[in-house]
Amino acid sequence: MRHGGQGFGATVRELREEKGIGLRQFARMIEVSATYLSKIERDELPPPAEGRVKDIARLLDQDPDELLALAGKVASDLNEIIRNRPRETASFLRSTSGLSGRELEQLTRKATGKE
Repeated sequence: MRHGGQGFGATVRELREEKGIGLRQFARMIEVSATYLSKIERDELPPPAEGRVKDIARLLDQDPDELLALAGKVASDLNEIIRNRPRETASFLRSTSGLSGRELEQLTRKATGKE
């Protein structure tokens, strides 16, 4: 996802406009009012809840985890993993924080046996 340092709302607006979807139409698609969506896109309101962010990602063909991160949120399944093993998960994340995206993908494939 490219967002050029933009916030969640501006990114959603840019992606929506690239798809040629009008504000009112998109608001109906995600079951919110056009006024509410407009305020989100102008960053006058904080990003919506996780489920709605995931709907937005799906409709805009974006990775939900990336859009959640841009919204300052973490997927609830990840929160559960962290809560179940906080020390180990934190240690793992800290130890891999310097790896590139490619290195992380390789590590994931190795961990899941999909090498």
